[in-house]
Amino acid sequence: MAPKKINGRRRHVIVDCLGLLLMVLVTAADVTDRDAACGMLERLRVRYRKIRLVWADGGYTGRLVDWAKETLRLTLQIVQRTDDMSGFVVLPRRWVVERTLSWLMRSRRLARDYETRPESSEAAVLWSMTMLMGRRLARHRSRNVTRQPASA
Repeated sequence: MAPKKINGRRRHVIVDCLGLLLMVLVTAADVTDRDAACGMLERLRVRYRKIRLVWADGGYTGRLVDWAKETLRLTLQIVQRTDDMSGFVVLPRRWVVERTLSWLMRSRRLARDYETRPESSEAAVLWSMTMLMGRRLARHRSRNVTRQPASA
């Protein structure tokens, strides 16, 4: 899980190990990461019952880890930066979320925040991921299809 700040809004996303979008929540920028995560983790637990481990960045530390363990039976593992890191460093597991956010930002609709309602912005994120995955599926399918010679 990781938030992406856009013009007074945050896009919180939960992705799987491949970077495919499982859930998105768009909130105002003044909503803390932990508050947004509570609702998202509850919805995640209901929708995907087999998930037991969630990796998150440092913004999701604190009582949220204990709450997720006790209430939802989810292990929330925080990926921390160490103090000796300077500049850009690829963090384990965090790069999967960052890659997904960069895929989504290639959509013109998401590059700027045109939407006025958070629900519309969430729908735009879902639509962009749907288009992205549709293109990838079509690309892989066309590689596997063998062409039949035209009959004369």
